[in-house]
Amino acid sequence: MGETPHRSADAGTGGTRVTESHEWPAGASARVAEAPVSTRSPGGTGLGGGGALPRNRKFGAERAFRGLTLAAGTTVLVIIVAIAVFLIAKAIPALRANSANFWTFEGWFPNDNPPTFGIGALAFGTVLTAALALLMAVPVAMGIALYLSHYAPRRIGNSLGFLIDLLAAVPSVVFGLWGRDYLIGPVSDLSVWLNKYFGWIPIFGGDGPYGNSILLGSLVLAIMILPIVTSLTREVFLQTPKANEEAAIALGATRWEMLRTAVLPYGRPGIIAAVMLGLGRALGETIALALTLGSTYAISFNLLESGGNTIAANIANRFAEANETGRGALIASGLVLFAITLIVNIIARAIIYRRREFTESAA
Repeated sequence: MGETPHRSADAGTGGTRVTESHEWPAGASARVAEAPVSTRSPGGTGLGGGGALPRNRKFGAERAFRGLTLAAGTTVLVIIVAIAVFLIAKAIPALRANSANFWTFEGWFPNDNPPTFGIGALAFGTVLTAALALLMAVPVAMGIALYLSHYAPRRIGNSLGFLIDLLAAVPSVVFGLWGRDYLIGPVSDLSVWLNKYFGWIPIFGGDGPYGNSILLGSLVLAIMILPIVTSLTREVFLQTPKANEEAAIALGATRWEMLRTAVLPYGRPGIIAAVMLGLGRALGETIALALTLGSTYAISFNLLESGGNTIAANIANRFAEANETGRGALIASGLVLFAITLIVNIIARAIIYRRREFTESAA
């Protein structure tokens, strides 16, 4: 057995020497931590052996990157404010010259003397076509995304996903020409059938003519936003933790039950973001709707009869023939569209922010 170290008489009460091999009095570490740096050992290492933290450089890669990102974010805000200021400055003269109620009047005669124009019918058509396009595109997009991510073999899923992504690269004028020249016949036949058997429903009523209608424009718009919503939702579904899926399967869930309880709840914020992005694309679409709608100025829920118009399509159709007041009126309508898209993006951001557990659990 080794020899027990000698303990001083007052060791139990915090004496100055506890063992022969320890030279520092009891409580020395606390006093050294409180002491200024100049009283510690040379080099600033202190009695505990830890060195002093290095001072931040006045300018380095960290601060340069922070400044770059701050400048980028500020530039985006400046551009948005500049666009708003430009639209307001150009729209005010036309709004002052307007002799009708800009919000409720359904006609568009800014070249007359006095000019009369209103945004009511155009805003209604913009929201209606975008809502119908989402109603048709979102269920199909989610079904395709679920199949590509959880049902199809990996090779087939990757190949089909690549083909769907290619649809997003097709110019909108191609979709518009395709809808005007080839889809108008089948849509007209469908409109006649819907009117014959479901004409008692107001949205399918009317006596024609059928052709360039809200139904045709919404269908073309749905095809256009389909690849965007599909691609984003597919990527969201692929990010679902495998542990969640395996846990659901281990508890006896079927494939659909696993998707319903593990995949869809996890990807709900991403789905909302994809839908809102598709809605933003639908609200701002111009040339495709200009080629497929009937360019009328009336608030009507009838989807089959020729008619319908949107803010963007009206700008494309009327800008060439507009005088100075007419151009100001078109810019005023663009300001309304700018406000609508801004509100949609703010709502989407608020919904995603309230579901921060999506990003927290992914981290």
